[in-house]
Amino acid sequence: MDRQHELSTTIRRQLEKAQKILVVSHLRPDGDAIGSLLGMGLALIGAGKEVQMVLSDGVPENFRFLSGNELVKTRPSGEVDFIIVVDSSEIERTDTALNDYSTPDLNIDHHKTNTLFAKINLVETEAVATAEILAKYMHSFGLKINQSIADALLTGIVTDTIGFRTTNVYPQVLRLVADLMDFGGELAEIYYRTITEQSYAAARYWGAGLSKLKMDDGLVWTTLTLEERYSAGYPSRDDADLIKILSAIQGAKVAVILTEQLSGYVKISWRLCGSLPTELDVSEIALKFGGGGHKAAAGADVKGNLDEVLEQVLANTRILMSQEKKPIAENG
Repeated sequence: MDRQHELSTTIRRQLEKAQKILVVSHLRPDGDAIGSLLGMGLALIGAGKEVQMVLSDGVPENFRFLSGNELVKTRPSGEVDFIIVVDSSEIERTDTALNDYSTPDLNIDHHKTNTLFAKINLVETEAVATAEILAKYMHSFGLKINQSIADALLTGIVTDTIGFRTTNVYPQVLRLVADLMDFGGELAEIYYRTITEQSYAAARYWGAGLSKLKMDDGLVWTTLTLEERYSAGYPSRDDADLIKILSAIQGAKVAVILTEQLSGYVKISWRLCGSLPTELDVSEIALKFGGGGHKAAAGADVKGNLDEVLEQVLANTRILMSQEKKPIAENG
């Protein structure tokens, strides 16, 4: 019996015994966090379990088209007998969601920097999204997929690959996507809602960041302040996916956005640019700032002044970029 089969069998047995299950993900949730949370939570509800789905920041408005989003709470309550964390590299990233609870029972994630904080850890770093892992193992867990679950898992895969644009997309991912479509998943709608469509407030927020955009030797960056967020009327604490615009800029290798937060914190997001393979790994920079992620996308939260943090981030990112091996020119 290989390790994956043994692990999935163990998880299936644990889920069969559990009755009151808590499923959580990370603060400032992205599409993979939300899609994985809903996919797992709805499948467990379908199996007759009593389930709480919790995101400390709630579900952002642009993901509220997904079925089951109204069931997501910002705080758990009462006793539970099984805790699942999805798409979070560290337990600290769940914010306050697990403050009153013991060590998580199950950690399902794809981040290279995952700290293996649960009793059972299903971490596959080659996966493009945590939602891909769930799509692959749902049957092995004894859980069924319906249209709502398929839409949730498609959301995780589509958003974490920026619409299948990242270099880690491999054939099996697309086969899983086809399987999810067979279950009724609406790929075209998911793609439009998560990649193409933006709110008016998000577009105004983008304008603030784009007006300060700078680029130097393959590094492109900008900042977003609290004042700019309030002025734009943007309700969430993230960068409104502006990072995906920066990562598409011609000639850029690494994109960085710093988003000012309350209580003197700064959220840092790194993203690899372009579609060609590279040895650059932005999770290495994120680790230096106490964060994490994976090769193509990473982040960190740092306490400090926005301008001072920016200076440190740019310096460290430039060091990493300077260490990239240059291709050897062919003779003749």
